[in-house]
Amino acid sequence: MTAPIGDGWTYKYDDDQIRGIKQTHQPSPWLNDYGAFSLMAVTGEMKFNQDDRASWFSHKAEQASPDYYSVYLASYDVTAEVTPTERAAQFRFTFPDADNAYIILDAFDKGSMVKILPEQRKIIGYARNNHGGVPDNFHNYFVAEFDKDFEISRTWTDEYQLNDDALQSEGEHVGAVIGFKTKRGEKVSVKIASSFISPEQAQLNLSREIGQDDFDTTRQKAHQNWQTELSRIEIEDQNKDNLRTFYSALYRVLLFPRKFYEYNEAGEVVHYSPYNGEVLPGYMFTDNGFWDTFRAVFPFFTLMYPELDAQIMEGLANTYKESGWLPEWASPGHRGVMIGSNSAVNIADAYLKGITDIDIDTLYEAILKNAQVDEGRPVSSVGREGVDYYNELGYVPYDVGIHENAARTLEYAFADFNIYRLAERLGKKDDAAKFKQKALNYQHLFDQQSGWMRGKNEDGSFQSPFNPLKWGDAFTEGNSLHYTWSVFHDIAGLKNLMGGDQAFVNKLDSVFSMPPDFDDSYYGFTIHEIREMQIVNMGNYAHGNQPIQHMSYLYNYAGQPWKAQYHVRNIMDKLYSATPDGYCGDEDNGQTSAWYVFSALGFYPVTPGSDEYILGSPLFDKATLHLQNGERFTINAKQNSAQNVYVDDAMLNGKAFNKTFLSHQQILNGGEITFDMTNKPNKTWATSKDAVPYSMSTADVAPH
Repeated sequence: MTAPIGDGWTYKYDDDQIRGIKQTHQPSPWLNDYGAFSLMAVTGEMKFNQDDRASWFSHKAEQASPDYYSVYLASYDVTAEVTPTERAAQFRFTFPDADNAYIILDAFDKGSMVKILPEQRKIIGYARNNHGGVPDNFHNYFVAEFDKDFEISRTWTDEYQLNDDALQSEGEHVGAVIGFKTKRGEKVSVKIASSFISPEQAQLNLSREIGQDDFDTTRQKAHQNWQTELSRIEIEDQNKDNLRTFYSALYRVLLFPRKFYEYNEAGEVVHYSPYNGEVLPGYMFTDNGFWDTFRAVFPFFTLMYPELDAQIMEGLANTYKESGWLPEWASPGHRGVMIGSNSAVNIADAYLKGITDIDIDTLYEAILKNAQVDEGRPVSSVGREGVDYYNELGYVPYDVGIHENAARTLEYAFADFNIYRLAERLGKKDDAAKFKQKALNYQHLFDQQSGWMRGKNEDGSFQSPFNPLKWGDAFTEGNSLHYTWSVFHDIAGLKNLMGGDQAFVNKLDSVFSMPPDFDDSYYGFTIHEIREMQIVNMGNYAHGNQPIQHMSYLYNYAGQPWKAQYHVRNIMDKLYSATPDGYCGDEDNGQTSAWYVFSALGFYPVTPGSDEYILGSPLFDKATLHLQNGERFTINAKQNSAQNVYVDDAMLNGKAFNKTFLSHQQILNGGEITFDMTNKPNKTWATSKDAVPYSMSTADVAPH
């Protein structure tokens, strides 16, 4: 951590001093952290205040990978290393010749405790810091075991005041300092684990996950674990930069949601509930904003990690049982940020794609409650803000004091589509008919005069004045040009509203070709998402945030797939790289990475709740998916290059393939799709009516 305690921007690449290495549970700088504490090594004077102890460092003497981190703390001539397990880690500090060498455990503010046990070479304690979403009894308990005797044992209390010979300290912000003499090159190791359940569980986690392993053994196990995960997708290509970008993105897709469960002494899955404060059986996951991740992260889990997805679904059912609601943004409990009813999307998509060994009765009950009940919602993001208006009028009005109302309407309609599909699968015909009709609610907001989605007042009139370039207001972190395309389930219906295929394509083209103009008056300043759109020379296309990320694929729905191929490849090439600034905006729990992972493979899940993946432009010569059912699906791109971004022809399992989508089952069955790539658009490939992907309003006449 280069930033002060409490700063959500914990590690800033341009900073030049490190204050410590902390255990973090932070899913986002804006949500911030909880249960955090840190270790730091110093030599010479005993410096433990977070400002005083900071050490100069350089990226030239720093190494970071999924299984290992090291940094040279130049102010103290100490090298710090750390390697992880799921609930524990090992540190190794290499010291110089020093009469006074120290390791500092800072338990942070907002309530903490430390206790030094010199005879056992241990520090135990807890950290209670958080930014909301926790019960009153929240603690993160930790245990740290050292491999060297303590010659000095000190604790501090609030305001960094040293305690006189006290081995225990409890207060607002406390910490511990242990010290010893070291010889040059001497390594001191620390095994450390934590638990949200109890101090005893923290010790159990340490014993089970590290035990007698030394640092190098833990690192080797961590390396192998990540090799196993990253090897599920095997890439063969000569472009090393693209390989680095792909696997860096895949790594980030797999970081969230966080496993919030632990294994008790009997080996049973248990969790501390961030909703009611009890220790209960079963899975729990957290640190995820479904507004971001319903788009591609959860479809990725459904395809590549169905076993994990089933566990996450059990965790969602547990959340409902423990809090009365499904989560939309949990960290670790309900947090009142963002919009939508996207838990329904994640659940329906999983079940419809074969993940059925879950408590679907409880989850279906929870989904219906979200769609019908306003009373008792614990925070604004849970359930549906404005649900009574939505159910009465078919939209959330612009003029009733509910911000981002048009965005809510569009996302609720997509959730309703997913409920329709799930109800249909479950044989609930009345519910299916009801929610299928509600899935058409997007139509209420389409303004024929401007050709864009527009906020609508309670009396049925459109908001006025209306500027489609205005960010926020009726929309969420975007403008009407970004949100108009959020009819994921019925692009054919949206096309009809716009006037047909060519009018639809003209609208898509205009987003890319117009200047990056904007109206930021709703915010009163230019938010970073706006600036990130403005600077990349892609018109009003704003890939740095989520609402528009599927837009390039929509050309496939209007008979011009070559334009999807061009734009998808252009976005991959221009806006992603394996560098410190390798993202064009918010990464957001893996979503912006998942877009790249799918797009580099050559397809993308535009419509969760359908069984289709929409084709783009495969980036690699060969990619093999090793599926959990034991099958392999291989994507080949012949004559692929930076210039050959267009699909000239394709074959699926040796037969001519002329569609712009693959089905989920086609991939799960295993097999091979081969694309012939070229540098000129083929304007006849996959342009027939039956090549077009699923849309709800045309599915009955053209079933997929």
